[in-house]
Parts: sequence; structure tokens; C-alpha cells
Amino acid sequence: MVRRDTDASADAQPDGRDETRDERADRNWNEVLQELRVLQTGTQILTGFLLALAFQPSFGDLGSSQRLGYLVLVILSALSAVVALAPVSVHRILFARRAKPAIVRFGHLCMIGALVLVSALLVGVVAFVFDVVVGGAASWVAGVGLAVVIAALWLIVPLVTRRRSEGTP
Repeated sequence: MVRRDTDASADAQPDGRDETRDERADRNWNEVLQELRVLQTGTQILTGFLLALAFQPSFGDLGSSQRLGYLVLVILSALSAVVALAPVSVHRILFARRAKPAIVRFGHLCMIGALVLVSALLVGVVAFVFDVVVGGAASWVAGVGLAVVIAALWLIVPLVTRRRSEGTP
């Protein structure tokens, strides 16, 4: 008979699966990697869009505040990529060192950080585009509107769903 190490502290929420601590860490790491793939694709597209803008002839028509906003967006884009890819680097450095649970925890924190950065990046890009195309007031409306949608879909809905799944009213 194989001994199953079903340490409940191996994961924040024991789910009744018959898996060892290492099996759970492997499964959770695969989930983090899948989330990284999704996030990385969107971040790469936004980064490419932002970098291409600087080489457009009309870029010279931007005002100084628009140029500053653009540079902030480039920094947010680079930071989101770095934070989202940090778990891969940590995994590579700690490969075969039996540190998978720590890597998964680090990956989880990085994904939360990357989502915050990507949220700011998305709001900023939409506000920037609206500012360039139609002006200041519209950019604020678009940016705040998108921020509300992101907060609702990325924060409120998951928290309500988690609360309901835990049986909390």
C-alpha cells in the first residue's frame, strides 16, 4: 500500500483529492503556468502595440502630458511582463530542489501582482487612446468605466463566487 501524504497545509483549501503534497504542488504549478500563458499573450500584444506607437509619424503630435502617459504605459507593460514571468525564472533556478510548494506560492503572488499591473495597463491604454482620439473628458469616462468593469469581473465576481462556494451567505 502506498502512503499518501495528504497534508492539508499543502494548499490553502483542502479539496478532498487523494494526492500527495508533491502531486498537489505539481498540479497547482501547471495551473499557474496555464494562467501565465493567458496573461502573457495579452501583455505581449499590448506591449507590441505600445512600442509600435512611438514609430508612427503622428507620435510627434502628442503633447508633453500624453508623452509622459505613454512612457508610464510602457513601464507598466514591461513591469507586468517581468512580474508575470518571474515564477518561470524562480522555477528554473530552483529546479529539482524540491521547492515546488514555495514556487507555487511565489507564482500565485506574482500572478496577483501581474493582474494588478495589467489592470492598470489596460485602463491606461484605453484612456490614452481616448485622449488622443477624442480628448480629455472622454478618456476619463472610458478609463473609469473600464476600471469598474475590471473590478467587477476580476475581483467582485470571484469573491462572491468564492463566498458562495464556501457556504457563506
